[in-house]
Amino acid sequence: MTTLNHLRLPQIDLTSVLAEPNPHIDLRIQAYENSARNFLNAISSYKNRAIATIADRRAAQVAERKRLLERIQSVEAETNQCKVREIELVADLEREKEERKDGELSVAAFRRQLSVLREKATSIDAEIEHYRAIVGNLRRERDTERSTLATHAAQVSVELEACQKHAALFIEGMEGDQLLFRFTHVQQTDPAREFSFVLQVTETGYRVKTSSPALPAMPLLVEALNSSRDVHKFIKSMRAAYQELAAIGG
Repeated sequence: MTTLNHLRLPQIDLTSVLAEPNPHIDLRIQAYENSARNFLNAISSYKNRAIATIADRRAAQVAERKRLLERIQSVEAETNQCKVREIELVADLEREKEERKDGELSVAAFRRQLSVLREKATSIDAEIEHYRAIVGNLRRERDTERSTLATHAAQVSVELEACQKHAALFIEGMEGDQLLFRFTHVQQTDPAREFSFVLQVTETGYRVKTSSPALPAMPLLVEALNSSRDVHKFIKSMRAAYQELAAIGG
C-alpha cells in the first residue's frame, strides 16, 4: 500500500500544460515499473514459499503416511502372528484336553484294574491262608504219622531182622525201583556164602538186572514172575535154583 501511495499522481493542470511550448505529462513510468517488478517479485516469493511449504507438507504427509503404513503393516503382521499363535495355542489346548481325557480314562481303567487285582489279591491271600492252615494241619498229621511210623518201624525192624535171620534172606532197597535180595544158608558146605540178585520193577513188568552167581534158568523164572506176578513164589523159586546150582558145585 505504501508503494501505491508513492505512485499517486498529483492533480494535473491541463490548461497550463497545453500552454507550454512542448506539452508533456510525467507519468513516472520507471517508478511504476519498479513498483510492478517489486510486486511481481513479492508474488513470486510468496508463491515459491507457498510451493515449498506445500511440498514440505506433502513430503511430511508422505513420510507420515509411509510411517503409518509401515506401522499398520507391522501391526497387521503382529496381529497375524498373534492369530497364528492363538490358533496354535487353541490346537495345543484341544490336544491337551484330549490327552487329559485319555489320561483320565487310562487312570480310571488302571484304577478299575487295580481294584480288581486288589480283590483278587485279597481272595488269593485268603486262599493262601486257607492252604497254609491245611498245610499246617497236614504237617502236624505227617509229623504224627512219622512218629507213629517210627515207633512201629522200630518194632518192625527188630521183628524183620529176626525174620531175615530165620529165613536167611536179606532184602535191601536200591535206587531206580530196585531191590537187592541176598540168600544165605543155601550151600550146606558153606552156609555163610551169599547168593544174590537185583530185581527191578519197570512199567512193562519185572526184570533181574544182576545175579550172583548166574542162573541158567533165569529167563524162565522171570517169565513166570511176569506171568503170575507172584513175587513170593519167585523168591522161593530163586532160592531153590541157587540150591540146585550149589548142589552141583556152582
